[in-house]
Amino acid sequence: MTTRTATRLDPRYWQVLALSCLVLYSLFWFHFSTSLIQVALTLGTALATQYACTRIWRLPAFDPKSALISGLGLCFLLRTNLPLLAAATAVIAIASKFLLRWKGKHVWNPTNFALVAMLALSDRVWVSPGQWGSVAFFCFLVALLGGLVVNRSARSDVTYAFLASWAAVLLGRALWLGQPMAIPLHQLQNGTLLIFAFHMISDPKTTPDTRAGRILFAALVALGAGFVQFVLYRTNGLLWSYAVLSVTVPLIDRILPGVRFAWSRPVTGSPSQGVAHEPSRVALPAPPPAAAGRLGAAGR
Repeated sequence: MTTRTATRLDPRYWQVLALSCLVLYSLFWFHFSTSLIQVALTLGTALATQYACTRIWRLPAFDPKSALISGLGLCFLLRTNLPLLAAATAVIAIASKFLLRWKGKHVWNPTNFALVAMLALSDRVWVSPGQWGSVAFFCFLVALLGGLVVNRSARSDVTYAFLASWAAVLLGRALWLGQPMAIPLHQLQNGTLLIFAFHMISDPKTTPDTRAGRILFAALVALGAGFVQFVLYRTNGLLWSYAVLSVTVPLIDRILPGVRFAWSRPVTGSPSQGVAHEPSRVALPAPPPAAAGRLGAAGR
């Protein structure tokens, strides 16, 4: 595969396009309180932090795609009246990609980590889970664009496993309490839920390497979110559950080992895919130690 073809197929281009459309739609259709200045500040800070970290870690090239995805996610979800806090959240998100790693893999989704950190540190930021309400067209748009992204990145399994698990939690609770089915069905018609499922928990760099591991992880996050929301009676149960249970991913990868994800070659993580590519890796000459260090960090 040529470099040009690999670049054209990079799923992050699709995700940047999808998130940009959704942010613009939210700004001009829903008239969210987030200003264009705050959007520009958040994206500019994310890109500047990515550039600074690229120089500090001596990566071979500046890659803005992941920083744009994290910044657009913050534009979607973060609400604050202080632009400085929006910029600080963007710095935390991007810096966490470089600082919080386990065996070369991200531990937390950058956007989710930054949101949870700021919610814990400050009472001047918040997330509004119901800000999109249950507008049918918006939900359809999120699902359509999100479905394109997760299929391109070979991570649709974790998205659909999470939606099925969360639906089971809501329907099971309604049956347990004797509630009418209209209540859980209304709770499922939520724009924030779809954004979380299609653009956050599906992050290939933080989910388990195998399909079985990802399905297990999605079910654990759904159960954890139900515990936070219905037992602890706290808001943002999806974000808190995802952040806490992300520390289990290294253990899941150890129990269910698979092929590590790479943006240049999205795979589902099946061990057979790794075996198929093993001979070509053995045939290549070993890079010098300094170059190997830079290549190992190129996926940040």
